[in-house]
Amino acid sequence: MFFVSGITGQVGGAAARLLLAGGHAVRTLARDPRKAAAWSQKGVDVRRGDFSDAAAVAAAMEGVEGAYLMLPPLLAPAPGFPEAKAIIESFREALRRAPPPRLVVLSSIGSQQSSGLGLITTTHLLEQALCDLPFPTAFLRAGSFLENYTFSLKAAASTGWFDTYRSPTDRPVPMIATEDIGKEVARRLVGGWSGKLIVELGSPMSPDDLARAMSEALGRPVKARSIPRAQWTARLEARGMAPGTTGPFEEMEDSFNSGWIDFGVPGAERVAATVTPAQVFAHARKAGVGI
Repeated sequence: MFFVSGITGQVGGAAARLLLAGGHAVRTLARDPRKAAAWSQKGVDVRRGDFSDAAAVAAAMEGVEGAYLMLPPLLAPAPGFPEAKAIIESFREALRRAPPPRLVVLSSIGSQQSSGLGLITTTHLLEQALCDLPFPTAFLRAGSFLENYTFSLKAAASTGWFDTYRSPTDRPVPMIATEDIGKEVARRLVGGWSGKLIVELGSPMSPDDLARAMSEALGRPVKARSIPRAQWTARLEARGMAPGTTGPFEEMEDSFNSGWIDFGVPGAERVAATVTPAQVFAHARKAGVGI
């Protein structure tokens, strides 16, 4: 039995599918179990509970062979990241009450830095809080999710442009598909390891690479172009972010562009991407995502 958080999301869902396919039992926690009904039908033990409830998290991890934890994504956190801090404290208490034989934690590229991270500050805080656990712990520092770029497909299909906050467009940064992350989660849970492990998960890809993959998926030429820095706030607000909440996202993108957020931590294990951007975009187009 393995505990998998975020099962209704892409990474947790991919990990759960692979574990079930391998003949393993899976347990999860859902605020509304009805939203995980499809997983219940697949045999997953779905428990009602919230990540901020340490008792519920501990009960869900009781007796498992391994656990996978992740922070729910939040694009516009309150100042000081109180939402993430509350869940991190809940995780610490749950792990004290019901320590699993091994733990896999979804982290992020750049989480070794203590400042200038923007949204990635949350995974830095998570790593800091869980770095001294007395059982094997693996932090998967994933690169940028390729699926985040599927929402640019509609504009690219109509205009031929892929607008990006990254600059310059030929500079690669590590990226990864959620299917690859889920695969690594399942592999680590089943295989095991000793001590603390840092895994840098992803391969270098540039906005120009993504534009070429969009061209392949859409069947039309697409080119990448950087959004001028002075336009970032207005563009983000036009996408629906409330005024005054865009700062963490902007700081994160600035740090990607400066190279502050990157791989290259001494002693980290590197795992390359296997799913290509073209495959992600083709799947998204077929599913109607971003189109």
